[in-house]
Amino acid sequence: MILMILFFCVPSTGKANADFSVSAEHAVLMDSKSGRVLYEKEAYESSLIASTTKIMTAIIAIESGMLKDKVKVSSQAVHTEGSSIYLTEDEKMPLEDLVYGLMLRSGNDSAVAIAEHVGGSLDGFVYLMNEKANWLGMNHSHFENPHGLDGERHYSSAYDLGLLMAYAMKNKTFREVTGSEMFRSDHREYAWMNKNKLLTKYYEPTNGGKTGFTKKAGRTLVSSAERDGMELIAVTLNAPDDWNDHQRMYEWGFDNFETVELQKKGIWKANGQNYYIPRDVELPLSLSEQENLEAVFYRYPETVNTPLAGVTEYNIGDGSLIKTTVLKQPPNGTLLKEWKGFFGRLAGGFSW
Repeated sequence: MILMILFFCVPSTGKANADFSVSAEHAVLMDSKSGRVLYEKEAYESSLIASTTKIMTAIIAIESGMLKDKVKVSSQAVHTEGSSIYLTEDEKMPLEDLVYGLMLRSGNDSAVAIAEHVGGSLDGFVYLMNEKANWLGMNHSHFENPHGLDGERHYSSAYDLGLLMAYAMKNKTFREVTGSEMFRSDHREYAWMNKNKLLTKYYEPTNGGKTGFTKKAGRTLVSSAERDGMELIAVTLNAPDDWNDHQRMYEWGFDNFETVELQKKGIWKANGQNYYIPRDVELPLSLSEQENLEAVFYRYPETVNTPLAGVTEYNIGDGSLIKTTVLKQPPNGTLLKEWKGFFGRLAGGFSW
């Protein structure tokens, strides 16, 4: 019954016709709040992801509650190949500073130092990464390191990275880190500048993101942008022209969609009875979708022993856009908490 309840809270990924193209092999444009996919190109296929991996590393570190810890840097961290914030063996730096070095300068040495401290070891941290991916519903992903250097079993998809970024952007600290143009650690005589040029140079609505590159993965980029109260997530993998790809997707998304409130949490009166709607539902809709939107309430027979009164289905033409639950009465706190937990794991962390 709980799984049925949760299923009906998941939005479809119906998309409007896009009038643009992208250079990326894999791409997705997603509404951050609802998870609705507005545009996709081979978005569900697994691929190398390079340093966009560090979004997962950062959110696990932030959620660990250890940000004020002093991390002692190991030899293994110092000698990690690739991009670096030039840590030295046995120096001690706050975990929070390492997270800034990870996200702004893409330090692979920082990634290993974070992983060893938070996870107890690299293997321990990778376990946490894969557990988190499973919890978020990242079904086409597997991690084997905290930095994103190429590995046979290290991959994700554009859609999965969109889920991850949308989840991470709900965290205030993560938003502050990824949205910073620069950061100066007390342990350095110079500031770290953010490599995300969408944020620092090219596209004013940008409020976060992470770049990545290896020869095998090509250019990878995850970003977020907000305009008029709508926050979108864009992901491109193996994209020679990624800066422009993201701007094209954003401009098309912001120009063609607006956030519409379909239902509001609280008591709902219908047919002389009081029902309870357990969550606000807002979705980005195009103008034509708004004009053709229809809502139908399917009421369950009174003889059915369930807390559900029925299901409201929002349709556009012959296609179902989203199905949401209607309860007979407000659930008690314990049951509501359990449902929210189940839904978070099923639907990639999106609130309901």
